[in-house]
Amino acid sequence: MSIGKLKNKISNQRRYHKSQKLDVNNAFLHGTLQEEVYISQPPGFVDKDRPHYVCRLNKALYGLKQASRAWYQELKTYLLRLGFYNSLADTSVFVYRSGRDVVYTLVYVDDIIVTGSTNRLIAGFIDALAERFSLKEPTDLYYFLGIEATHTSKGLHLMQRTYIIDLLTKTNMLNAKPVSTPMAPEPSLTLHTGQPHDNPTEYRIVLGSLQYLAFTHPDIAFAVNRLAQFMHSPTDIHWQAAKRILRYLAGTGGDREDLISTNAYVIYIGTTPISWSSKKQKRVARSAIEAEYRAVANATAELIWICSLLTELGVTLPVAPIVYCDNVGATYLCANPVFHSRMKHIAIDYHFIRERVIWCSPRHSCFDG
Repeated sequence: MSIGKLKNKISNQRRYHKSQKLDVNNAFLHGTLQEEVYISQPPGFVDKDRPHYVCRLNKALYGLKQASRAWYQELKTYLLRLGFYNSLADTSVFVYRSGRDVVYTLVYVDDIIVTGSTNRLIAGFIDALAERFSLKEPTDLYYFLGIEATHTSKGLHLMQRTYIIDLLTKTNMLNAKPVSTPMAPEPSLTLHTGQPHDNPTEYRIVLGSLQYLAFTHPDIAFAVNRLAQFMHSPTDIHWQAAKRILRYLAGTGGDREDLISTNAYVIYIGTTPISWSSKKQKRVARSAIEAEYRAVANATAELIWICSLLTELGVTLPVAPIVYCDNVGATYLCANPVFHSRMKHIAIDYHFIRERVIWCSPRHSCFDG
């Protein structure tokens, strides 16, 4: 049964908020196995006449490597039957469109977020899903994977306040004195700064948590990336710097030790940042122009992916996206092939941005998204 048919005869006229969180009971048990998988007879249910026989599984069990994939395939098959299509840009996203109405579904294992243009269509989808799978009572979207969502008149405000408090509590930093910057100018952080940390696992856990926190705090992206470069061999100085990040903020800049520049970009839809990154480049740049050009190329690649995802979601961009870069040489290089004779050493994959540029000026470049 399609959602279009189901939405006209909803048995339970519940009024859902336009963002719902669903949880599937025993999700992995719904997955149908495509491979041959055998298990020993479970204790208490051993066949006395055939104690050495094994059991072939038709459905997945928790603990199987194939369980999560089998569950996803089961859910995907059902959603496609309902009329959804699977995003090519992000396979965890499913989209249903009926005229001007739309439903978006985001899947993370057994947790599902549903939003759409009308409450009635959302209710129809939830009832359709409940006919096939056992669902817990749907709830409004307030918390998902450590991210809090507050509903406002302008949409959803995302934050990780609870996540931060939990992290500070685990590291005994909840009552620490706050600082205004994340990284002190001295000492300069290098691989050999300080003495080996006596608990490197703790350092890696904290840095991993901070990386996840950067989803809603792009201001700490650079500082976290800098310290993540010492994951394999952290020292006590690195640990102190990590604790400083817990007291908040971030910085920008290149690497004084190996002279490798750092990429950084923020992508906005309107006034809302939707994607950001701060990553160390793979190799030393021979000039500031080259470093900036690589950064523009990486930002452009992300922007092209976002445009593809928006197209699948039915969002039409009224104008081509604009990429702003503060380096005059890099902006000219994006559009002027004459300059490329001086930049032969740059990998070809960085030059793909030439095909995207439709206009260029010293202040900004516009890419045909």
